[in-house]
Amino acid sequence: MSDNNPVIVPMVPGYKLCKDETGMKADETQYKQLVGSLMYITTTRPDMMFSVSLISRFMSQPTQMHMQAAKRVLRYLQGTVNFGILYKKGGNEELLGYTDNDYAGDLEDRKSTSGYVFLMSNGAVAWSSKKQPIVTLSTTEAEFVAAAACACQAVWMRRILKELDHSQEGCTTLMCDNSSTIKLSKNLVMHGRSKHIDVRFHFLRNLSRDGSIEMIHCGTKEQIADLLTKSVKSDSFLKLREQLGVCEVPNLN
Repeated sequence: MSDNNPVIVPMVPGYKLCKDETGMKADETQYKQLVGSLMYITTTRPDMMFSVSLISRFMSQPTQMHMQAAKRVLRYLQGTVNFGILYKKGGNEELLGYTDNDYAGDLEDRKSTSGYVFLMSNGAVAWSSKKQPIVTLSTTEAEFVAAAACACQAVWMRRILKELDHSQEGCTTLMCDNSSTIKLSKNLVMHGRSKHIDVRFHFLRNLSRDGSIEMIHCGTKEQIADLLTKSVKSDSFLKLREQLGVCEVPNLN
């Protein structure tokens, strides 16, 4: 793929990848080797997290459609092979989290995709893109489940930073673009949007109540975690990638 033309984004904006039972079968071993290799790069490239997570869902009986999607990720990587995360000296040492979800984004089982990212010193230090374990019945529930996962990560990171002598003073801010989720995290109101939420996800409310985290509303266009839940347009992708701290290594100087 080194001689192929690079692309700006790893996935076609708005494209939904699904099972293709009638399509031409691809080499399953080659597909698994390709996706398995790409998984390693997600430890340093949050901008590729969603696309690699998506194509990894079709390891069993992949078709040429899935192989083409995987090859597009390689074309994106071919054009950004020198990219990495820049952590600026003297940057903000406060942990800042972003949480988002793509409601019912999976066309097969209608499960949502959760995504979160934590920033320190203007660079991403932790990120995740994962399909939710349950089928949610509303956007509020889907956002609440995603925020609960993000809150658990925030607690763990606060403990790690304390061990590294970088204790976080005060609460950790989590940015969310869903107002109902923020209200629900502060005050449990039993109505149609919340009565189905599993008890274990209300751990988020306890953290918000004791001051460990604080959920704040942000606009959808400023939601960095949007990059980890869906394929976005090229201009939005480039903007969010920059906010993650991902840039080309030769340009660091």
